[in-house]
Amino acid sequence: MASSMEIMDRGINCLLEKLGVVETEQFISVIIREKFDYTKWQQEKFDNVSAEEFHSAAIAYAKENPFRN
Repeated sequence: MASSMEIMDRGINCLLEKLGVVETEQFISVIIREKFDYTKWQQEKFDNVSAEEFHSAAIAYAKENPFRN
C-alpha cells in the first residue's frame, strides 16, 4: 500500500502532466477554497448518467488508456 506522500506525489505528477503548472495550481486553489467534497461531486456528476452510458464510457476509456503497471 502506498504512503500518503507517495499518493500525493503521483497525484500531483498526473495533474502536472495533464494540466500543466498553472492549471494545476488553479485546481488546487479551487479544491482548498471550495471545501471540496469529492464524493458529493462524483454523485452530482453521475446523477443523470444511465448505466449504459457509464458502461460505454468506461469501455471507451479502457481502450484509450490501457492499464500499465
